[in-house]
Amino acid sequence: MKIPIYRPLLVAGLAAAMAGCGSSAPAIVSTPIENIDEIPLKVSELTDVQLQGWGGADLISDTIPGMSVKKAYNEIIKNNKGKKVIVAVIDSGVDIEHEDLDGVIWTNPNERPNNGIDDDKNGYVDDMHGWNFLGDAVKENLEYTRILKKLRPKFNGVPAGAVKPEDQQEFELYQRAKAEYDKEYNEAMGLKNQYEGIVQQLKVSHEAVSKQLGKENYTVDELREMQATTEEMQQYKGFLIQVMSNVEGTIPEAITQLQEAISYFDGRLATHFNLDLDGRAVVGDDVDDITDTNYGNNNVMGPTPDKEDLKHGTHVAGIIAAERNNNTGIDGVANNVEIMVLRAVPDGDEYDKDIALAIRYAVDNGASIINTSFGKYFSTHPEWVRDAIKYADKNDVLIVNAAGNEGINLDQNAVYPNDQDPKNPQEISENFLTVGALNYKYGSGLIAGFSNFGKTNVDVFAPGTKIWSTTPNNEYEYLQGTSMAAPAVAGIAAMIRSYFPKLSDYEVKRVIMESGLSTNATVIIGGEPSNTKRFSELSTSGKMANLYNALIMADKISN
Repeated sequence: MKIPIYRPLLVAGLAAAMAGCGSSAPAIVSTPIENIDEIPLKVSELTDVQLQGWGGADLISDTIPGMSVKKAYNEIIKNNKGKKVIVAVIDSGVDIEHEDLDGVIWTNPNERPNNGIDDDKNGYVDDMHGWNFLGDAVKENLEYTRILKKLRPKFNGVPAGAVKPEDQQEFELYQRAKAEYDKEYNEAMGLKNQYEGIVQQLKVSHEAVSKQLGKENYTVDELREMQATTEEMQQYKGFLIQVMSNVEGTIPEAITQLQEAISYFDGRLATHFNLDLDGRAVVGDDVDDITDTNYGNNNVMGPTPDKEDLKHGTHVAGIIAAERNNNTGIDGVANNVEIMVLRAVPDGDEYDKDIALAIRYAVDNGASIINTSFGKYFSTHPEWVRDAIKYADKNDVLIVNAAGNEGINLDQNAVYPNDQDPKNPQEISENFLTVGALNYKYGSGLIAGFSNFGKTNVDVFAPGTKIWSTTPNNEYEYLQGTSMAAPAVAGIAAMIRSYFPKLSDYEVKRVIMESGLSTNATVIIGGEPSNTKRFSELSTSGKMANLYNALIMADKISN
């Protein structure tokens, strides 16, 4: 399939921008791809170095479906910088002391630190690096748990025929929330119990086999050769062979992984599904009153000393803007960014009020891009968030949003936040860009198995599987999800706004969508090999975001 990649195009405007920074740039032409479907698939496993940097790889030279970040810097950006861009990260918080982020954290120029005064009169006292809308809250329910808890006294045991007409809509919400709660709670409890049974069986079997072999770590071949003289030992041997044939690593490692899974489900049962938990009590506001804004604090790293709950937001921030070329850690996508930290996403579902106010804070305090790597399938005040999205659009602020990780079609399932949904496909604004996740394997496995998709409700795809980035306490880690794909695209948006500041939020969105790479390949969706579709049908653009081509197209439309 032939695809338009804007060739050959002289980037005169970009050259002029570079000259303005003190240097000149040579003529640059776009990626000369006639048919990317002819590019050979990469059959060898990625090396550690390749895997850690695959999001910035180039499809032609590396046969890895990255965003051509290295190529863009080597051939276009080089050592030049454009205009400083503020990117707001609405998330779990960010470790602003991280060695690879401390130099790119936004500082409020109109606020004096720790004087207890709202110097800039923006309504937030001592907000030096953003705002913590969660206060000291960390653990939270899921939204449908909160709905069930709130409406159960009113509707529990009430037959549908007895519900008053004016309560019908609320009753239907209660029924949907209860059905989702029962399904997810029972699944979590069932898996927890199943894993506990397997661990117990593994421990007994492993202890017996280790004693006979005289070692803790043994191979599956050694296990097969072991003599099992009793029926009991034969059962132990058969069970362990089955396990080792289906997992990587040793039995002790398998036990550890299962125990981690059990801890995960224990945590969900204690927080996400706990009908007795009131995680918001420590905040002290009315979550159903958008005008009640006197809450939270300026501690954007939150209350947890070990910073563990900052992992998600710190990882997101690093993808966007980890300091480049500092001989430390990683290089973020964008080289001229300040990260504004807005802590509004707990361990559980976010509150619509916090998200709406965080978006407005970002807009009012100078952010031109907002990254929203979170989402939920129930919302009690979606109008507050949509009004905030429209407010951002009126003020020329682009929002880059994660599509979600359930492997479902968003054209058939509403997710929040959004600028449209299956019942109302008309977009409420032009500034909301939703991103699905790519895998590093070009071909049928191109789409991450967990990634949501949708011809109408997902705009573009970007790297989101096994992404290496910053985590708290000067650490680095692989995480994956559309939460990682969205900041990759936010980084592209930041580069466009940095070098082409006259482009509007909608024009930046259009550039990212139209300049990407596509493929005629049929890909697996939802992680089910039997469920396939053409890649071009999984998003509005049908493309993979690409920094190199985005800069070239941005130059074209800016002149």
